[in-house]
Amino acid sequence: MHVFASVILVDERGWLLLQERDEHPVISPDCWSLVGGHVDQGEDPDDAAYRELAEETGLRLAPPALPLWRQYPVVHPAYGTDDLIRVYAAATTATDADIVLGEGRQIVFVEPATLPALRVGEAAARILPEFLASDRYQELLR
Repeated sequence: MHVFASVILVDERGWLLLQERDEHPVISPDCWSLVGGHVDQGEDPDDAAYRELAEETGLRLAPPALPLWRQYPVVHPAYGTDDLIRVYAAATTATDADIVLGEGRQIVFVEPATLPALRVGEAAARILPEFLASDRYQELLR
């Protein structure tokens, strides 16, 4: 089983920070996805969320800035495993100009209304609608 730490940042407009993955990843190539990745062996998943955010975007936050929102069991056919995604969610004042692309084609804030037109990875397609309908998203809009 693999464990993943994924981060959803919500900007002042209510837009979500998402990554357009390139053709190289095993999971969800050429799709829009959450920022994040594998929790390393022996690494605390909470620490992995901060590390992955910094590696992929250049954004460095200090605990407790990224509270855990939910956990999702997922099946990754590419690995043949039942895995776990831990999703962290927080508000941010960051903008696209603050992002330093560390992985993928682009990482930008995306207007939620545009999500149906995007090719979204399987896990993100499950997680994002639930997040947008959640009390947590409403809290982060305030």
